Amino acid sequence: MTTTPAPDASRMRRSECRVQDLADLLARQEQTLPEHAERLEHQVPVYSAEVLRAASATEEGAERVEVELAEVLAEGAGIFVISGALTAEVIDRVTADFEEIIAAQRREGGATGDHFAPPGANDRVWNALEKLAVAHPEDFVDYYAGDLLALAARAWLGPGYQVTSQVNVVGPGGLAQTVHRDYHLGFTSPEATERYPRHVHALSPALTLQGAIAHCDMPVESGPTLYLPHSQKYPQGYLAYWLADFQEYFTEHHVQLPLTKGDAVFFNPALFHAAGSNTTSDTRRMANLLQISSPFGRAMESVDRERIVTAIYPTLLSRKAAGVDVEHAVAAAAEGYAFPTNLDRDQPVDGMSPPSQADVVRRSLAEGAPPEALAERIAAHTHARRTS
Repeated sequence: MTTTPAPDASRMRRSECRVQDLADLLARQEQTLPEHAERLEHQVPVYSAEVLRAASATEEGAERVEVELAEVLAEGAGIFVISGALTAEVIDRVTADFEEIIAAQRREGGATGDHFAPPGANDRVWNALEKLAVAHPEDFVDYYAGDLLALAARAWLGPGYQVTSQVNVVGPGGLAQTVHRDYHLGFTSPEATERYPRHVHALSPALTLQGAIAHCDMPVESGPTLYLPHSQKYPQGYLAYWLADFQEYFTEHHVQLPLTKGDAVFFNPALFHAAGSNTTSDTRRMANLLQISSPFGRAMESVDRERIVTAIYPTLLSRKAAGVDVEHAVAAAAEGYAFPTNLDRDQPVDGMSPPSQADVVRRSLAEGAPPEALAERIAAHTHARRTS
């Protein structure tokens, strides 16, 4: 005989988020030094690039190191640092390349949107991966040929991962971000997040590895990222970080690690974190933010959804006028997720993410826009998502 689950058993709710539960969870964590780490700094394992390279020189050794790093991300602090991951010579070349790109953006004008900071507060280079590759292919290869980035990515995602990169520069006086979790569920509103089943909250962090490469020395005063070690283990975290008492707890209990030029930090996207305030008078804090994605988050077939949407839109209009609920048809036809996109053109200036293709269709239906207007809007939406 089976029992009927409680109505909300398969859903996370903001009402079940209790900051004391998070505090109790963090208090139970043991602080152990992983085998290949040099030290723990504020609970965070710090690895030497030389030690990791030596330990992973053989296939067996590399597998052992990857297992260790994955355990740190999942069951440990949720974050680790690799000191000296890239040489100063390579970092300096690529820093100059990024500054060149930033200068060109400034000349072109326009606000650059950010997920957690006001437009214009930072110098941000979206899709820095492609821009660097096209403008400076030699520097790109020397930078991304680094073995330790690949080691970290394989440890969490396995082979076949894909890298994206966003450069963030915060000048003197730049303010801190609010605490958050990252992509995917970290970029949805709490109302949308509540609609995802409980198991998706557990799955989301396994699809992405977050990283950052320091392009300058980052003393604490310059505002390197704030972290709450082990917070990736709090099941309700994608909803909790929006709540004032959790934000206050983060402010009181976070840790902050100074970094040296060429250091790399990698962390579970579910870890509570936020960029810090730059209280210096002379440091432009530059980091190359890496979002490394699992190869598995894709559909089996290539589908031209713009073609589908424009083909069915007249029928959607007529069915809606006849009183039929066409929402499910829109969901089946249109792209319902805002990413990936071109964040230079399609910015999240007024929210966490830009409108999805499905949002464009819904708005057009609500307005009763004619098919030709929908076609223009969808074409503009598609254009905004192209990289060039």
